[in-house]
Amino acid sequence: MALMANALAVERASLRYGKFQALKDVTFSASQGQLITLLGPSGCGKTTLLKAIAGFMPLDSGRIDIFGRDMQGVPPEKRDTAMCFQSYALFPHLSVADNIGFGLRQRRLSAAEIATRVSSVAEQVGLSLQLQKLPGQLSGGQQQRVALARAMAVRPGVMLFDEPLSNLDAKLRDHVRMEIRALQREHGFTAVYVTHDQSEALAMSDLVIVMRAGVIEQMGRPEEIYRHPVNRFVADFIGTANIMPVRILSRDQARGEYHVTCPLGQAVIRSATPPVGDHLYACWRPEDTVVATDSGNDNRFTFKVSARTFLGSLCDLSVSPTEDASVCYRIQTHGSTPVSEGQTVDVVIPPDTIRFLDEAIA
Repeated sequence: MALMANALAVERASLRYGKFQALKDVTFSASQGQLITLLGPSGCGKTTLLKAIAGFMPLDSGRIDIFGRDMQGVPPEKRDTAMCFQSYALFPHLSVADNIGFGLRQRRLSAAEIATRVSSVAEQVGLSLQLQKLPGQLSGGQQQRVALARAMAVRPGVMLFDEPLSNLDAKLRDHVRMEIRALQREHGFTAVYVTHDQSEALAMSDLVIVMRAGVIEQMGRPEEIYRHPVNRFVADFIGTANIMPVRILSRDQARGEYHVTCPLGQAVIRSATPPVGDHLYACWRPEDTVVATDSGNDNRFTFKVSARTFLGSLCDLSVSPTEDASVCYRIQTHGSTPVSEGQTVDVVIPPDTIRFLDEAIA
């Protein structure tokens, strides 16, 4: 079956290492200029998939197209891709300029064209004054920029990033992340970005693909993945989620309103998507809670605060229902809210912020 002429199209990609299924029927596509993030825990198959796109690992079955061309049997150097590695993979004995120009020499470009491209891309990533230095004379952030510049210099149609920021400290990681996104938008290249850091995925992506055990659990815009997770795994992996079992007591599907019982007691959930059964899981985010101001609210609950973490504009509270101290949840309140450990707090969980997840065993 022919694939649509996207910048990148992966159809039913499968790959095994012996008895281990690394990828199973993975299908997705990327449009020109789109940044897609492959997100998941270690061993979920995201780096294997990236290497298959790059041509370093042949698929057992399935197909990869790059700009409408089937990549089966096409070696890495003949694909319209470039890889930015986690380890930077710089040549320590070559200058910054020679590292950036390495791929261009492999493509046998003229010396004048190589010099022009190296100068141009070095300016774009802020390395113009570092071109004669060796990698060992640079900071971690500068080395990452060299790796990025080397990949950009060959002007690939699809850029592949394999956890490129994992070796940087938190502040520098945020800075370089913004730089990569800005350059990607400016130059319009398609990018596939691998990470296990959900904050990176939410901050950078046009499309997030959440993977587990070689399969795609969910794909969608960052806001969609965060606000409408399809199951417990996605809800728990993306951000902080309070996950609880619920049992449907009554349904008003015309209004999308469901009365349930759960560890908090009885609650109301409003959902445009009907639940998949009568016994299932649901989740809500800590920031969805509202400190109760009157007694007339649906989903008003009293919690005892077991721990309080001040985060500036917010306070992160670990709380338990007053009737059941064995159950712990996370809520967030305004930083000025006068609540201390050991106190109780009345909060409202708005019915339309609770999401149904997958079915539970009754």
